[in-house]
Amino acid sequence: MANDKKMVEAITSMEDDFAQWYTDVVKKADLVSYSSVKGCTIFKPAGYAIWENIQKELDARFKETGVENVYMPMFIPESLLQKEKDHVEGFAPEVAWVTHGGLNKLQERMCVRPTSETLFCDFYKDDIQSYRDLPKVYNQWCSVVRWEKETRPFLRSREFLWQEGHTAHATAEEAEERTVQMLNLYADFCEEVLAIPVVRGQKTEKEKFAGAKATYTIEALMHDGKALQSGTSHNFGDGFAKAFDIQYTDKNNKLQYVHQTSWGMTTRLIGAVIMVHGDNSGLVLPPRIAPTQVMVVPIMQNKEGVLDRAKALQEELAKVCRVKIDDSDKKPGYKYAEQEMRGIPLRVEIGPKDIEAGQCVVVRRDNGEKQIVKLDEIAGLIPQLLEAVQKNLFEKAKAHRDAHIYDAHDYMEFKNIVEEKPGFIRGMWCGEQACEDKIKEDTTATSRCMPFKDQEKISDVCVCCGKPAKKLIYWGKAY
Repeated sequence: MANDKKMVEAITSMEDDFAQWYTDVVKKADLVSYSSVKGCTIFKPAGYAIWENIQKELDARFKETGVENVYMPMFIPESLLQKEKDHVEGFAPEVAWVTHGGLNKLQERMCVRPTSETLFCDFYKDDIQSYRDLPKVYNQWCSVVRWEKETRPFLRSREFLWQEGHTAHATAEEAEERTVQMLNLYADFCEEVLAIPVVRGQKTEKEKFAGAKATYTIEALMHDGKALQSGTSHNFGDGFAKAFDIQYTDKNNKLQYVHQTSWGMTTRLIGAVIMVHGDNSGLVLPPRIAPTQVMVVPIMQNKEGVLDRAKALQEELAKVCRVKIDDSDKKPGYKYAEQEMRGIPLRVEIGPKDIEAGQCVVVRRDNGEKQIVKLDEIAGLIPQLLEAVQKNLFEKAKAHRDAHIYDAHDYMEFKNIVEEKPGFIRGMWCGEQACEDKIKEDTTATSRCMPFKDQEKISDVCVCCGKPAKKLIYWGKAY
């Protein structure tokens, strides 16, 4: 087996170099290729299939809440982008501009969408006239472009895939309800489908989305102790409506401004899955998003009847899971290492002796456990095992997250924790941006969120300046 493992190119140990480990897994699990377009990656079938499963699951959950899908242009006229001052200032450093159409210089340059608030607002101002036209609960699946200086596959690239929801409501209460609803939908999706525990909370004024009244976030902790913002939901209030003159006539025949929201998740979720669940053998995929949930591996497939029985087993399992067969001419040990690298949740081995005994061997990717199963019981057992893997991955991730949450009561303790104990740091905050700025400058840690459910008062004073505290903050270094 050791010699067979060498046949699959080794990956750097995550304990030695986590960043290189991540890059190795992304490449050797065959998820992406690097593009000749600097800062952009090519999604290979194995990587894109994960996104398709994420998209399918999220889209179904959206539609259960009344969301409808639309599609907006990818170009935004500069004059349209300039209508909301805070918004354009927030995105200006990352905007890519189109200045020519063919050989002709454009009369007005266009930006390639970094996000689509302005396009939706321009659309809504004409599409919404009366209270009868509300609410508008729209979403689009698309790519956006942000000219990032430093890039990393899935986590940060100049073009990435995402969904962006944009809604319009008659009242501030309805907008707030939708903003919170979508954040909770995201949190439930991460925990139930990706097996990633998250902290739900609100961003500070400094960290909120440009132009938003309030930004809510889910924050996940990666294996190396860094945080990853995994989904955000923004309440815009009526700020964009006033900038774009989006008004409707209410039931009393009076003009009112709409209240809007926006919410999004991106392909960085794939990066989160890698960094939360992966190990030194490669990728570990939660069954609910794994493109292939079970790989059937025939042993001594050149022996009469083995391949036929393995294919029959594949057909039987296809009724209860996403299954493939590795009938290549590679050695079994190589196949095992390769499937481990790709993170396939379950492996089913079947050879001549197994067939004779009416059994097969099932191996779990999450913990390596092997189990001998009767062939006439395998189809009933596989769904149970997939659920067991899903549950175990979440419990392991939650235990790791919870073991890496630390409380800081003063600035010396805070700085020591940042230096010595990677993870989330809970610390009280006075509410002043100056303290946020100082913490970031001194330690590179940033405020991740003000948690919704975890506002116990661990101290009376700000962890940075010592003044009276107002809020508990989760701090941490982040991707």
